Order: sequence, then C-alpha cells, then structure tokens
Amino acid sequence: MKKYIISRIVLMFVLLFLVSIFSFVVIQLPPGDFVTKYAATLALERGTTLGPEFEAALRKQLGFDKSLPEQYLYWMQNLLHGDMGRSLEWRQSVNVLVMDRLPLTIGLSIITLFLTYAIAIPIGIFSARHQYSALDYIFTCLGFIGIATPSFFLALVLMYVLNHFFGASVGGIYSVEFMNAPQSFARFIDLCKHMPLPIFIIMIQGMAGIIRVMRGQLLDEIKRPYVVAARARGLEENNLIYRYPVRVALNPIVSSAGNMLASIVSGMTITAIVLNVPTIGSLLYTALLSQDMYLAGSCIMILSALTVIGMFLSDILLVVVDPRIRLN
Repeated sequence: MKKYIISRIVLMFVLLFLVSIFSFVVIQLPPGDFVTKYAATLALERGTTLGPEFEAALRKQLGFDKSLPEQYLYWMQNLLHGDMGRSLEWRQSVNVLVMDRLPLTIGLSIITLFLTYAIAIPIGIFSARHQYSALDYIFTCLGFIGIATPSFFLALVLMYVLNHFFGASVGGIYSVEFMNAPQSFARFIDLCKHMPLPIFIIMIQGMAGIIRVMRGQLLDEIKRPYVVAARARGLEENNLIYRYPVRVALNPIVSSAGNMLASIVSGMTITAIVLNVPTIGSLLYTALLSQDMYLAGSCIMILSALTVIGMFLSDILLVVVDPRIRLN
C-alpha cells in the first residue's frame, strides 16, 4: 500500500505539471492579450486612439514582451514559492483573490460530493431491490429529468419560484443586510440559509447519474451465481445484499469519484454565475473574459488540483472497498 500511494502521489505532481503547461498555452491562444484589451478600453474611455508605443511600453512593464517559455518559467517560479502573481484586471494579488473564495469553493465541493453519494447510493440500492415498483419508476423518471435539465436553467427556475411564491432571498451568499456586516453568528446563519439552493442545483445531475449506475450494477450482481448460492444456503437477505453485491456494485461509483468532483466544480461555475456565488469558478470565468493570464492560470491549477486529489482518493477508496484489486 505504501509503495502504491507514493507512486500515485508522484503521478499527481506529474499530471499537475502537464496541466500547468497546457493551461498556460491555452490561455495564450485567443488573439491579443490583456494589454490589447486594456488599451482598447482605455482608448474608448478617453475617446482617442492610443499609439502602439503605449502598448509596447505596457507590455514590457508587465513582462509580456518575453517569449512564452520565459513567461511560463517566470510564472512557475513564483508559483512554487507560493506567489500566484498579480491580477491585471483586479489590480491586486492573486493570492488574496483566490484565498477569499477558496474556502467557499472547497466547502461547497465537499458538502455536495458527500450529499450526492449519501443520497444517491441508497436510492440506487432501493430501486434495484424493488425493480419495477412505483417508487422505482418515480426515481427513474426524476433521474432522467435531473440528467436532462441544464443546471443554469434549473437555477433560474428555482430562483423565480422561491422569490415569487415564497419571498425567499435568492442569489449571493448573504442577504442585503448582512452583505457588508462584520462576522457574527447571525451572519453565519444567513450564510447557511443561502447554501441549500446552490448545493441542490449542483448535486442534482451527479446524483441522477449515480442512481442509474448503482441500480444497473446491483441488478447485474444480484443475478450472479454466488448470490443465488448464498441465498440458497439461508444467508439473511440484507446481510447478503450489503455484504457482497453492493460492495462489488460500488466499484464503478468509487472509481468515478474524481470525475464526479470535476463535474461538481464545472457545474458549480455555471451555477455560481447565475446565483452570484463567489467561487473560484466564477472568478476563472471573469479572468478568461479579460485575458487575465496569471489569475486564470492560478484558478485552473487550483481546480485541476482538486480534481487530481479526487482521483487519488477514489483510487485509494477503490482498493479499500474491493480487496480483489491488487496494488500493482
């Protein structure tokens, strides 16, 4: 196990290194850069055309006159020392911007991931054990609706329903009276009141998919000869189901935990934009629009690290759930 964990950790760092190169190159692909966009905006505000000398001087000041490899090495050198650079759009340290949103992003991801599995797996087991029952049809119908409904559309519908019919405060993470208030217990309670809506919207699609996978896998397993033989020997039904076929049926679900975390983060980006929730995903969207290179690259690295860590944990859990898997 120790050798396996070390090898997986090494692979994690290699993957993050490759992601850093890929993300840095992709950010540079759109025509122009932050300097071009900034010069055009400034010229529009002043009502005059800025010469190429202004752009060249600004590009030299920001270090954009260097080659791509030199810019990448400069960014990585600072990143390895804990400095993510300075946001060109926000005009402040990327560390400050990211750390301001990182706790909420990680908290939403962990809570959503936990609730998704805690709710979806028991429903999938129930549907498989009560195949073609009324509740099985209901869960199947709701699952297809959850998979087919875009998260941004569901967010807009729920915002309208909650605000129009129930007068609930939707959007953002605080009510108006607590937005700029100092930290207090009342402000924390207000934050908790705003969290269920984004958590529900983010987890609905992942939960629907896990229900279908769990149901299908368990239906295949309970028809296997070893289950029939164990039942014929008089093994108690609940003990039989949860001790053998359920553990085997969990394999594809556990192995997809990393992908589920990635889908949660990507779904969180769209939901955060619609609901005005300050997560790293919405910050990344703003950085990409403004071609804020250091901020966008840092956000991509953090979101990639969350995904890679999720894949690492899913590999470890897969070995724990199914001892038949060998660590080689």
